[in-house]
Amino acid sequence: MFKRYSIAEARQKLAAIVHELEQKAMVEITRRGEPVAVLLSMREYRRLHSPNARFWQAYEAFRRQVNLSRLNLEPSIFAGLRDQSPGREVRW
Repeated sequence: MFKRYSIAEARQKLAAIVHELEQKAMVEITRRGEPVAVLLSMREYRRLHSPNARFWQAYEAFRRQVNLSRLNLEPSIFAGLRDQSPGREVRW
């Protein structure tokens, strides 16, 4: 949950809010109790704005970082996790 400030409060406490954003990801700004804007920390902005890696790139990076053979994961530990039912009927 993030903190909320009215526009008037934000105007008066801008420096304090900026310091707060160094610890928190975002702060919500409201007008008459309704959210109208969000202030983001630079860290959160960069995280959201950075180009996302494609799934395969992320998977390969994971494989480089984690030695799966050392985890001794047996395929049997995943048995029964997936729902084997055919699912819902779909009309075309």
